[in-house]
Formats: sequence, structure tokens, C-alpha cells
Amino acid sequence: MTSTPKTLGEFIIENQSSFKYTSGELSRLINSIRLAAKVVNHEVNKAGLVDIIGNAGDTNIQGEDQQKLDVYANEKFIQTLTKRNIVCGIASEEEDDFISINSQDKNNQNKYVVLIDPLDGSSNIDVNVSVGTIFSIYRRVTPVGTPVTINDFLQKGSEQVAAGYVVYGTSTMIVYTTGHGVNGFTLNPAIGTFYLSHPNMEFPENGNIYSVNEGNYTHFPQGVKNYIKYCQEEEGDRPYTSRYIGSLVSDFHRNMIKGGIYFYPQTSKDKNGKLRLLYECNPMAFIAEQANGKASNGKQRIMDIKPTELHERVPFFCGSKNMVEKAETFM
Repeated sequence: MTSTPKTLGEFIIENQSSFKYTSGELSRLINSIRLAAKVVNHEVNKAGLVDIIGNAGDTNIQGEDQQKLDVYANEKFIQTLTKRNIVCGIASEEEDDFISINSQDKNNQNKYVVLIDPLDGSSNIDVNVSVGTIFSIYRRVTPVGTPVTINDFLQKGSEQVAAGYVVYGTSTMIVYTTGHGVNGFTLNPAIGTFYLSHPNMEFPENGNIYSVNEGNYTHFPQGVKNYIKYCQEEEGDRPYTSRYIGSLVSDFHRNMIKGGIYFYPQTSKDKNGKLRLLYECNPMAFIAEQANGKASNGKQRIMDIKPTELHERVPFFCGSKNMVEKAETFM
């Protein structure tokens, strides 16, 4: 008889001792993200039925249209993390500035800050294509008990204590790392529980998928154009297959399972690329490296970049190690 797989809650408790800091705070924080993900998942799954799809008629700090579900997801994650009194600060891709959280306790003893992209790939909502949430957790650098400052958020990716994503697709999954490998948990919607379905996830060292928005081809630097041509050549295990969903979470998730490279380079229109270092690239880089993959800006390790602003953008190359290293030789 097959045994029931571990639940996310059981896994968190079992592995609490492997966290860098074992106060239990980080465990409670991951549990809060799990709860918010279930709430957002419920809304994503009924998006076609109610007036939640479409444009909210507003734009975010990035100058992009905010989708209604973007705003909803942002509110839910912020509410859940704030009410449970476990973080001292939150930064969201949807907010202009970071949020400082005052706990009920006069001396806020919470030690962690969360950076979040509440709904990645939201332009896919209206056409029923998978979207996701990306989160990144750091230990604060300013003294505990004082209000957080910008310095608590502008940390190198190498300082992350945990990172993960939720993919709302044909099944809903939470994939995360605390620096001890990567594990994936799938939601059983009938009982609302996440079960360990993908233990010890790893990128194959080589892959045959490349994921890039080729609609931007004419705006790419020559090195990127040359690499795309390399991917398309008939030689050895090439040509590679082109797969691009337009949701970083979905493209990354597929490539981690099947082997591939995702890249969003700089263009003549977006000199620093389009993806955000703090909300997208750092957490995905942490997961990639913990899953035997690699992430760079084409020249430098993503997690070594010292951020200078909350909404900083960087070129991004991420995926199977050998593929990323090959792409770097063209840059």
C-alpha cells in the first residue's frame, strides 16, 4: 500500500532545523504564503466566471496596466502577511514604495522582510493561461525593534534565506527553497492541502528548449541574435525547441522539469531588460542555483548584483547550467 505523501505543513516542521535561523518565524512565514496562495488560487480559478478579469483601469509603478486580479493578489498577500504579525516589512512589484509593518508588540521583534511579485504573467489571465506568484525572503539588516528602511530590501540575492513561486496552472503548485535544495508541492483542491509531489527538483545540465520573446528580435543585441541562431542551427542536438508562455513562473517551471534556458535580455527599447532584480530575478536565481541551474545577466551572477533601487531591472538568463554558460559566450 502506498503511503500518503507529506503535506507542506509537515515538511516545513520536519525541516525547520535546517533553516539558518530556527525561531519558527520563517516556518510561520512560509505557512502564511501558503494560505494567501490558496486564496488567490481560488480567485484565479473562477476568473472567467466573475468580474475579476480585465483591466483595473490603473497603472502600477512600472507604468504597466494593472489587471484586476493583480490588485486582488497584491492585497491578499499583503493582508495575510501583515495580519499574522510575522514580517517587519513588505515590498511588492505593485507598490511604489516598501511597506513598514508595526506589530501589535511595541517593539516589533520580527526579523524578516518579504519581496513579492503577487501575480506574474497577469496579461495571460483573460486567455486562461497559467500565471504565478514569486516571493523572496531576507533577514533584515537594520536593528530589530526599529522601523525597516530601504537597506533591508536592497540586499544582494545571495543574502536570501528563502525564495519560491506559486504556479496557478492545470494544477496549483508551490515550489520553494530555503537553501537546501528545491521542493515542489501540489494542491489537492478537494481538501485544500499541498502535498510534496516534486522532491529535490533539479534542472537537467543540458536541455533542448529556449524561451525568449522572439517578437523583440530586431531590438536584441547582436550577441543575443547570434545565440538564437545557434539554438536554431541543425547540428548535434539542435535545433532546440522554442517555447515561450510569457509568464516567467510558467516558463521557468517547465524548463526546470524538462531542461532549457529562459532569457529576457536588454533591448534597444529596454536598456536594462524588463524583469525586476528584486521581485523576479533574485528569487528565480536562488531557486535555479539550488536546483543545479544557473542565472546571470549575461556576464555576471544575478545574486552578486548589489541593488540600488526597489524596482531595478536587469537582463536575465536562467536555466540549465550548460545552456546558460553557452549563452554567456555569445554575450
